[in-house]
Amino acid sequence: MLSPALRALDQMTDPVFMGVVLHSVVWSLLAFVLLSFGVFYEGHALLAGHGWLGWAAGALGAIGTAVMSLWLFLPLATAIASLFVTRITNAVEARWYPGTPPGKPANIASQAGDSVVLGLRVLAMQAVAVVATLIPPYVTGLAIGWLVASWAVGRGLFVPVAMMRMDRATALRLYRRQRTAVVFQGALITAAGMVPILNLFAPVLGAAAMVHLLHRAMNEAGLELQGRVVAPAADVLGQHRSRPVS
Repeated sequence: MLSPALRALDQMTDPVFMGVVLHSVVWSLLAFVLLSFGVFYEGHALLAGHGWLGWAAGALGAIGTAVMSLWLFLPLATAIASLFVTRITNAVEARWYPGTPPGKPANIASQAGDSVVLGLRVLAMQAVAVVATLIPPYVTGLAIGWLVASWAVGRGLFVPVAMMRMDRATALRLYRRQRTAVVFQGALITAAGMVPILNLFAPVLGAAAMVHLLHRAMNEAGLELQGRVVAPAADVLGQHRSRPVS
């Protein structure tokens, strides 16, 4: 169960990984800076005729947005990182699975849609976690929030990675067969997201871990890695006979 995460961690300094992390951080920071300026000027504009009160309202709004950014960073960074799943997958397979035929990413619209849904799910799960911590016993609330976030992150990263090799229906069916392992990886990613500095790498490491999990899951399901899997989901995953991965 720990092997996918450990292999991903071992590759953390890969130039491709570092590039995706840089993109995620830069775009996240840019989004928050623009949001802060927008809140500041909107607050000031609403109270433009009230002198110092307008400036104070704008400043407080910008500070509040900066504080919120700390909470919103993981959902946004995760969504952005998922857009680079092709780069991450290729880097992982080049190192650990040489000779594997290249997969074909889903179309841009589908990837963007999945990224938005993933970010919103992680954001919603974090909101649930915050509310849960206010309900006694507080430890139970934290555990519930963590488990729900683990599901959201795990599923949200596994399905885009799987769609490099198969259609969405097959990817979802494979996810259901591997739900426990996927949620476990999601739990590790969520825990890493709570650690300063490591949280910058959490989405990328999570996607890399899902590549390893996908290879193992396809091997167990008897699916051969020959580009995209095009066989109907019900037929392919109805096979319980294992075949070696080509």
